[in-house]
Amino acid sequence: MVKITFVDPEGTARTVDAEEGSTVMENAVRNGIPGIEAECGGACSCATCHVYVDEEWETVTGSPQPMEEDMLDFAYDVRPNSRLSCQIRVTPELDGLVVRTPIRQG
Repeated sequence: MVKITFVDPEGTARTVDAEEGSTVMENAVRNGIPGIEAECGGACSCATCHVYVDEEWETVTGSPQPMEEDMLDFAYDVRPNSRLSCQIRVTPELDGLVVRTPIRQG
């Protein structure tokens, strides 16, 4: 299993075991991570699974595709390292990934 750590705005870290092939969002929902609402269920049609990817992981997770960039326009406090967690597929290379949740979702 791949370990992913979610850090909330207060600095509380929660590490989960993530299944390869799933998405970061699916694992957040499965593990009850606060701050990940995922209203569209992973269809990239809302911005309620917005996260900030820690700097050291940005190249591994890659850049948002055009559709994701469009949806990020609806997210709260978008930053250069913003991603929708539904668009980050879990791979072995993501073992140890750290993402942070915004103070609120779009």
